[in-house]
Amino acid sequence: MDDRTPGIRLRLSVWRRLDVAARRAFPSACTALLMLLLAAPLGLPEQRALLPALTLACVFFWSLFRPASMTPPMVFALGLLLDLLAYLPLGVGVLSLLGVHGVTIQARRFLTRHGFVLIWLSFLLIALAVSALGWLLSSLLTLRLLPFAPAMFQSALAAALYPAIAPLCARAHASIADPEQA
Repeated sequence: MDDRTPGIRLRLSVWRRLDVAARRAFPSACTALLMLLLAAPLGLPEQRALLPALTLACVFFWSLFRPASMTPPMVFALGLLLDLLAYLPLGVGVLSLLGVHGVTIQARRFLTRHGFVLIWLSFLLIALAVSALGWLLSSLLTLRLLPFAPAMFQSALAAALYPAIAPLCARAHASIADPEQA
């Protein structure tokens, strides 16, 4: 029923509205929580490189499958948190994640009609572009040419991490993060 048509509409209770809001906030809140967890001294090998890779994978997934929950302001906040936690020059993570979000939103209609392999290959290309952009921006902001190998390692790590993250996010997408189930 359209909002402009006359008739009786049930009002949502406060608890139901809170449930819908929590389900909508789940993707960005879960991503931020995972980022904070990875910033803690866990003693994992290459833990510092895991933070941008995980963030990139989560923003890509949620922008693709739940764009109403992963809005540009939330992506901006996650990018700022990434810059602060990963000791990146301010703006590099923000610009990278906003770029990922924008590209993913544009390609959403095409990608959601295809299978996992094409989505993963698209993510691989996006991860390569984001790593190159991050390397370029960091080199420009520090006024020196930084080594390119860490950027390539970060994109390879993100591409390898995505198949592990995607099923977990897909499961949450179908249950916890679905506002229609509220």
